[in-house]
Amino acid sequence: MDEKAVTYLKKYGNPDTFSEDMKQLEQGIPVQYIVGNVDFYGYEFIVNSDVLIPRFETEELVSRTIRYCQKLHLDQPKIIDLGTGSGCIAITLAKEIPNSHLTAVDISKKALNVAKQNALKNHVNITWLESDMLNCVTGKFDVMISNPPYIATSEEIDQLVFDYEPHLALFAQDYGLYFYKQILKEAHQYLRIPSLIAFEIGEKQGKQIVDIAKLYFPNALIHLEQDLQKRDRFIFIEHIK
Repeated sequence: MDEKAVTYLKKYGNPDTFSEDMKQLEQGIPVQYIVGNVDFYGYEFIVNSDVLIPRFETEELVSRTIRYCQKLHLDQPKIIDLGTGSGCIAITLAKEIPNSHLTAVDISKKALNVAKQNALKNHVNITWLESDMLNCVTGKFDVMISNPPYIATSEEIDQLVFDYEPHLALFAQDYGLYFYKQILKEAHQYLRIPSLIAFEIGEKQGKQIVDIAKLYFPNALIHLEQDLQKRDRFIFIEHIK
């Protein structure tokens, strides 16, 4: 058994249900789902099987997005988070960027219910929208951010992730590129100038997504960046003209 998971359960779990929780852990259920919450960027978020467990890489996505907002002087930005899941990205940006205005989108009603609970828990106001990415979105934004499903349907992944985390938030058609193509094809009509697009990506998808971005944003500054493990993990598109 994963000793880190046991330590996490001892630290954050309910002592009154520890024995039962340990049985769930032995069955392979992720400890974050057993405890029912997770720390992300210093804030506490409710998680269950309706949403992905936030990863460290997504904290990096948020941190770097904040720096790009500062670089582009996007003050009081209107931000849209596509595929919000637990709401961790949108809520953290609302907490960290003064006077920002957040809209968060997800196709899953169950995920949005979790995200709304997290917004209440963290005392932020978010506009929630049930939509397949940009389909039901109106208005223009300064920042478009997304950690969309990007695992190819044919790709093998960790068995525990496959068994317990929502497939709707994990897998995408077209070798995992479907949502990047969809977003980038439609993004122009929803963006102000200057503006920023921020993506988390699969570690083998960088060159392909950069090429897609160049197709739809030929005049933009496009940055492919690595995570702390030196793996391609983020793309930032500065839409400045």
